[in-house]
Amino acid sequence: MKQTRGEKAFSILNHICLTMLSFATLYPFLYVLSASISSGHAVITGTVILWPVDFTLEAYVQVFKEDAIWLAYANTIFYTVAGTVINVFFTVIGAYPLSKKRLMGREAIGFFIAFTMLFNAGMIPFYLNLREMGLLDTRIAILFAFAITTFNVIILRSFFQSIPEEIEEAAKVDGASDFRVLWNIVLPLSKPSLAAISLFYAVARWNGYFWAMIILQDERKIPLQVLLNKLVVEMKPTAEMIGAMDAGVYSQETVIYATIVVSVIPIVAVYPFIQKYFVKGVMIGSVKG
Repeated sequence: MKQTRGEKAFSILNHICLTMLSFATLYPFLYVLSASISSGHAVITGTVILWPVDFTLEAYVQVFKEDAIWLAYANTIFYTVAGTVINVFFTVIGAYPLSKKRLMGREAIGFFIAFTMLFNAGMIPFYLNLREMGLLDTRIAILFAFAITTFNVIILRSFFQSIPEEIEEAAKVDGASDFRVLWNIVLPLSKPSLAAISLFYAVARWNGYFWAMIILQDERKIPLQVLLNKLVVEMKPTAEMIGAMDAGVYSQETVIYATIVVSVIPIVAVYPFIQKYFVKGVMIGSVKG
C-alpha cells in the first residue's frame, strides 16, 4: 500500500530517532572497549572518542596479572552459579504449589507474596536481621538472603497454571507422586520459563554489588562488581596495580575499562544462546495469571 506524505515523514522521523537512540545506547560500550585498548596517555588526555588511539593490550595484560581481579572473578562466578541454582530451586517449590487450586489458602498466600512487591521492611531492618543471625561477612548471606524474587514466582506460577491438569492426573493414575510429576513432567515442559527466570536471576547475581559491598568486609570474598566499585568510584587501585602502573603505556583508567570489558564477557557470550527462551518464557508466563 502506498504511503501518504505524512506517513513517509513519520517513518523517516522514526528511523532518525531510533538511529540516534541506538547510537546513544551503544556509544558507552564502544567507548569502554576503545579506551581499554588505547594507551593510557590517550585516555587521560581525552583523545579517545570513538576509535582506539595508540592501540595496545597492556591494560588487559595488567588485568590478567592481578590476583585480586581473578579472585573477585571466581567469587562472582560462584555467587552467580550457586545463587542462580538456589534461586530457581526456591522459585520452583514456591510457584508449583501456588499453581494448584487444591492448595488451601492459595489466594491468601498469593496475596501476601504479591504484597512484598509493593511494601517491604526496608534496608535497615534487613541489615539488622542479617547481623542478628550472624550472617554478616559470610558467603551464605549472599546466596540465601536473596534466594527468591516475587516477580519470578508469579511468572513461573502462571506458566505452571497453563499446563493442562489432565497430564498430571494421568501421571497420578499411574502412581506418580507430586514430586515425580513435578520432576518428570512439569519441569521438562517448563524449559522456556525456567530459562527466562534463570537468566533474570543470573544477570541480577552477576551485576549485584550493593548488598555485597555492605555485607562483605573480607577482600577475599568480594565479587568483581565490588572490586570495580573500588576502582571506579573510590579510585582505590590494588597494591600490585600501583606498583606496576605506567601512564605512558597504560593507566588506572585503561585498566578499569579493561576490567569492565572482562566482567561483561560471560553475560554477552551466554545471552544469544538463551535469548529465544528468554522472550518465549516471559510471553508464555504472561498469558494466564
